[in-house]
Amino acid sequence: MKRIVSIFLAAMMCMSFFALVSCDMPTEDDGKYTVGVCQLVQHPALDAATQGFIDTLKAEFGDNVEILNENASNDTNACTTIVTNFVSKKVDLIMANATPALQAAAQQENIPVLGTSITEYGVALGIDDFDGLVGGNVSGTSDLAPLEDQAQMIIDIFPEAEKVALLYCSSEPNSAYQVKEIRRLLVEKGLSDANIKDYSFTDSNDVNTVAAAAAAFADVIYIPTDNTAASCAETINGVIGDVPVIAGEEGICTGCGVATLSISYYDLGVATGKMAIKILKGEAKVEDMRIEYAANFTKKYNADKCAELGIDVEALKAAGYVAIGE
Repeated sequence: MKRIVSIFLAAMMCMSFFALVSCDMPTEDDGKYTVGVCQLVQHPALDAATQGFIDTLKAEFGDNVEILNENASNDTNACTTIVTNFVSKKVDLIMANATPALQAAAQQENIPVLGTSITEYGVALGIDDFDGLVGGNVSGTSDLAPLEDQAQMIIDIFPEAEKVALLYCSSEPNSAYQVKEIRRLLVEKGLSDANIKDYSFTDSNDVNTVAAAAAAFADVIYIPTDNTAASCAETINGVIGDVPVIAGEEGICTGCGVATLSISYYDLGVATGKMAIKILKGEAKVEDMRIEYAANFTKKYNADKCAELGIDVEALKAAGYVAIGE
């Protein structure tokens, strides 16, 4: 009897051991994934990027991918809360749409992160001498249109302009980067640095006052790719009067601008989705993936705003511009 009991106990111990070992072993990829999307704020550009990303994953995985799509309503603290929730749910990948969302997602180190609608990753993540590879658990796509070309648009469309206001949100580091570069480029092209003035607002609460001050100073206003400005484009339009705006992206231009150098944010989301597919399927590691940039840029004009300000759209067409919406 003692021998039987001993054998029984030994068998139970072996079973317990193998049960514990099996718990610690990694599970096989079952082809099903959960992906968290943290979008900073709702406006057309970011919405299009998110939609392109989701459509691409759904086209590849169908019902085998669950998308947790969360919007932070332009609250950086909410971005952190959303990411923390994704981490607790052990999602397979996080897509961070806009800089504050990326900064929040990059604080955790265990889940791959892909940014989109990020202008400059070196600025966003505090990387000196950024060479296009973030490393660690972060990569993604950039929405930066050539700033040289944007500065030239100001010169070409408004050759008589002497005073330029640079209107942006001070809490968005990528906006500050663009404004700094545009200033440098405009000075190189012959404008006086003294006649180029920054007008920064902190959030949607003071954009009205700051935009009005910019319009009072300037012959033309430049607004970079700026999420707060994009969400407040109609407000800006209501206070700038007849001062024209060159915008960093199409959504802002539609709301208050004359012209822009446009990319497709939907296509940018698609490109981000293709990167995500490679990571999820084990075909690439996020730490080895370089930042990808939009392949095409289109000069566009806002027909209604041009008509309102008496701007010659035929001259714009001759210079290669196309109307927004065509």
